[in-house]
Amino acid sequence: MKSISIFGTSSDAGKSTLTFVIAKLIQERGHSVGVFKAQNVSNNSRITDDGAEIAIAQHFQAEVLGIPTSYHLNPVLLKSGSGNSASLILNGKVAGDKNVREYYRDINTLKPLVRDAFLYLAKRYDCVVCEGAGSPVELNLMDKDLSNIFIADTFDTKIILVADIERGGVFASIWGVYNLLPKKLRENVIGVIVNKFRGDMSLFDEGITIIEENFGIPVLGVLPYIPFNLGFEDSQSLKNFVQNKSNPKQKIGIINYPTMSNFNDFEPLIADEDVFVEFITSNIPLESFDVIILPGSKLVIHDLQWLKTTGLFENLQRRKKEILGICGGYQMMFNAIVDDGCVETAIPSREKALGFIDDVIVFQNEKILKKGVYELFGKKINGFEIRHGISGKYPLWYEKDHIKGTFVHGIFDDEKFEATKKRTIDHFIAIMREKLDTQRILDNVI
Repeated sequence: MKSISIFGTSSDAGKSTLTFVIAKLIQERGHSVGVFKAQNVSNNSRITDDGAEIAIAQHFQAEVLGIPTSYHLNPVLLKSGSGNSASLILNGKVAGDKNVREYYRDINTLKPLVRDAFLYLAKRYDCVVCEGAGSPVELNLMDKDLSNIFIADTFDTKIILVADIERGGVFASIWGVYNLLPKKLRENVIGVIVNKFRGDMSLFDEGITIIEENFGIPVLGVLPYIPFNLGFEDSQSLKNFVQNKSNPKQKIGIINYPTMSNFNDFEPLIADEDVFVEFITSNIPLESFDVIILPGSKLVIHDLQWLKTTGLFENLQRRKKEILGICGGYQMMFNAIVDDGCVETAIPSREKALGFIDDVIVFQNEKILKKGVYELFGKKINGFEIRHGISGKYPLWYEKDHIKGTFVHGIFDDEKFEATKKRTIDHFIAIMREKLDTQRILDNVI
């Protein structure tokens, strides 16, 4: 059985979502299916069953399929780094910072690592559905494209194109990507999915005819636009964040600083009909919010400095109603943050923080990666930790007056949200099942 690559004809076409949908539909037909993305760029990550760090999208896809998680699902992960660099995570562990030029210069050294991860999965599953990245036809970078070209060429995967009709220019994007692919890969394209269609789908009947008869590319389905407020991968995903709540009982503000990370923590709040969530990007009045949350941060000192520049730093210090800090946000609540080892900064640094908690955060070089059951704020939480910062006095959490904070992610997850998440996923897949030609996909990979 062949594996499948999901190529987008543009960024944010819906590759991450359709990867788990297609994988699930094949799994339902009795085949074992794995998911894979060679290289991802995301500040949102999770801890795997083997204690590694991978992008949220691959962890979420595996969760939908009910399969084990490991670093093999996402062997190369790039997160925001200091200056013009990115933090490079290889096989689930931090390997250091690299700028873009260095990363591409050394790209061939990553190919064996990616190859080994894919082969590990290919031995364990009948089919591996491989999510691509961005556009597969950046002509000046095709020899450096791990997630699209390298995987599809090396392992002779079948290819499904995904086009975002909401962006406009859908015909040009399909035609252009298909015809710019190398001949070998063009021959492996089994069809295109037109995604995010709004309105009367019959209006696109002629469009299907054009793509199939004029372009010679089968249309595997035209999918409706459906808000899916789960598995947010990056800041681009937040732009698709939708709330339609008629009478919320609580208003929560989340500080959206430049390198905010792990905003999947807030999916339970977004799913709760009684909670209205607003992401705050400027120094607006905060007193109208019942709770202000300082979320995780990939670059804590950088984002703390941003709070000061915007004026939100003083605004938060004046606030008398509840403030909750999570991981990086929790660290900002202490008296200061010390980075003598240059974990985040170019030179040894000490940054004054909000001063809510009487201790100092010290960055250590080795990142803490841990998942488990925690007892916090009077309840048990299935959570995880991803951090460099440590506190001697308050190693896990703090609560006093209107200030609360913890290093632990996942504090809002509960049985109610898990049930809501399952219903949302099942409903979404059911709609896609009706619109996708699963049999045609299977005929091409078996």
